Order: sequence, then structure tokens, then C-alpha cells
Amino acid sequence: MSLELIDIALAERQPHPKLAERMTGKVRAVLTETIGGQEIRHEIMVPVWMDIQTGMSEEDIELGLMVKAADIVGRLKQHMGTPAD
Repeated sequence: MSLELIDIALAERQPHPKLAERMTGKVRAVLTETIGGQEIRHEIMVPVWMDIQTGMSEEDIELGLMVKAADIVGRLKQHMGTPAD
């Protein structure tokens, strides 16, 4: 079994309702998994948040949210690693 991240994009973002210096969002991640020679496509929404600093641009915030989601997907891939033979 192999699990590969093939696409990642910010789907939505908004300021946290109570914490002024925090942004929340959802990132759409597309993964492919190969099982028995058959490729299966998965689309998942990853909820993320990050603290923002003065002077951060919109692009910095979007990139930060996507990096956090990619880290979460990476940990998922590691946890689901190929079972030992």
C-alpha cells in the first residue's frame, strides 16, 4: 500500500471567533492510495489553525495554513506506513 499527496489547496479560512490573533481554515488534500495494483483517490478536508503576526501578508497566512495541513497529512502517512512483511 502506498499513500501519496498529489494536491493541496486552501478551501476556506476565517478569523477565529474569539482569539483575535488566530486564523482558522480548512485545507483540501487529495491523496492517492495504491492497493493491490489499483489506484484509489481520496479527497479530505483538514481543519487547521495558526497564530498570525503583525505584518503577515494574505499569502503568508494561506501558505502557513497549507503547511500545517501538509504536516498533518505527513503524520497520517507515517502512522499508516507500510506494514512489515
